[in-house]
Amino acid sequence: MTDATSNGPTARAKKEHGSLLVQDALTKRRNASERRFRAYGLTAIGIGVAALILLLTSILSQGLPAFQQTFVTLDVVLDEAKLDKKGNRNIDEIKKVTTFGYAPLIKNGLKSRMEELNISIDGLSDKDAGGIISKEAAGQLRRYVIANPDEIGNSVEFRFLANGRIDGYYKGRVTMQSAERDNNVSPQQLQLADALKDGGALVTRFNWDFITKADASENRPEAAGIGVAIIGSLYMMMIVLVLALPIGVAASIYLEEFAPQNWFTDLIEVNISNLAAVPSIVYGILGLAIFINYGGLPQSAPIVGGLVLTLMTLPTIIIATRASLKSVPPSIRAAALGVGASRMQSVFHHVLPLAMPGILTGTIIGLAQALGETAPLMLIGMVAFVRDFPSAPPEGFFDPASALPVQVYNWTTRADPAFVERASGAIIVLLMFLLCMNMIAIILRRRFERRW
Repeated sequence: MTDATSNGPTARAKKEHGSLLVQDALTKRRNASERRFRAYGLTAIGIGVAALILLLTSILSQGLPAFQQTFVTLDVVLDEAKLDKKGNRNIDEIKKVTTFGYAPLIKNGLKSRMEELNISIDGLSDKDAGGIISKEAAGQLRRYVIANPDEIGNSVEFRFLANGRIDGYYKGRVTMQSAERDNNVSPQQLQLADALKDGGALVTRFNWDFITKADASENRPEAAGIGVAIIGSLYMMMIVLVLALPIGVAASIYLEEFAPQNWFTDLIEVNISNLAAVPSIVYGILGLAIFINYGGLPQSAPIVGGLVLTLMTLPTIIIATRASLKSVPPSIRAAALGVGASRMQSVFHHVLPLAMPGILTGTIIGLAQALGETAPLMLIGMVAFVRDFPSAPPEGFFDPASALPVQVYNWTTRADPAFVERASGAIIVLLMFLLCMNMIAIILRRRFERRW
C-alpha cells in the first residue's frame, strides 16, 4: 500500500468519524436520551397505575362494608290491645296506629330476648337498650302488620336493622373508647351488642336493601339505599339513548355525506366542537331555564334530567360518528356509485354499516359520561330527598327520582360516617355500571368488525 493510498479520503473519513462498530459521543447522547425517555414513560405509567390502585383500594375499602349490615333478630308479640283495640281487623283503623305505638312492642321483644339469653349490663337502662335497634324498625313492623293483619295477637320473629353506631362497631368505625365520647352510643350498648352476638341474636350479613331500598333520613343511615337512584339513572339513560342516538347519527350523516361545503356548515362544525367543551353545569342552567321555567316540566324528574343529558351528549356522539364515517375509505363510496347505487344507498347500505362499530363505541362512551354527571342534575332539583319509587314508564319519567352521582354527593354532605360508607358503596355500583357499558361497547364493536 502506497502513501497516497493510506492517506486518501477513505482513511481520513475513518479517522474523522471513527468506526461504525464504536459509538461516538453524539450516538451515545442519542441512546442516553432514548433511555431517559423510556424511563420517563415507564415512570408515568407506573405513577398512573399506582394512583389507580390507590383510588380503587380506597373506594373498595370504604365502600364494600356498605353491602354488609348488622341485624338483630327478635320475637315480637303483636299485642292486639295496642294494634287493634276493637278486634275487627279493619285496615283503616290499624293504619291509625303510628310508629310510636309499635316502638314499645320492639322494646318488649328485646327485653324478652335479653332475659332468654340471661344478659344483664350494669348501667344500661331499658331506653338505652332499645337504642341499639334502628329507628326504621318501627316502620318495618308497622308495614308488616298492615300487610298481614291476621298476624295480630301472635308472636312473630323479625330481623331488624341495628343502629348505625352498632353496625359501625363491627366495621371498625366505632370503638369502646370513641363510644365514651359519643352521645349516640355508649359502651354499655356495645357490650349488649356483643352479648347478643354471642347468643346468636345479632349477625352481620349481606344487605340487599342497600341496592333495592330508597334513601333514608339523617337519623337512619343504616336504612339508606340506592334503589331510587338506580331507577332514576336507568330512566335517564333510556331517554338519552332514544333521543341522542338517532338525532346525533342523523346529523352526522347529513354533515359528513350530504351537506354542501360552505361557511354555514363550517360554522355548524365549529359550534359542535365548542359545545363538546362547554362545562356540564351550563347545560343544567339551560335545562332549568327551558324545560322547567319555560316548559313547565316537573323538577327532579327523569324526563328533565334525560333531556339535559341528551343536549350534553349530542356533541360527543356527533363528533364520534363523523370520525367513524370519515374512516371509511372513499373507494367504498365510489364502488357503490359505480355499480348503480344512489348516494343514499351507498351511505346506508355500505358506509354506515362499516362505520357502525365506531358509532356504537362513541354512543356508549357518551352515555357513560352522562351517567356520571352531577352538576346539571343538581340544578334541575334531582338533589332533593326522594323516598318513593317512580312508576313504570312512561308515567315514571315524570315522577320525582334521584340519580347515582347525585346520591353520592348527597350522602357525602351528611354528618354521620355511615353515609360516607354508603357513598363509597354507591360509587362501586356506579363503576360497575360504567364497566358494563364499556364491555357492551367492546362486544358490539367486535361483533360488527367480524361481520365486515
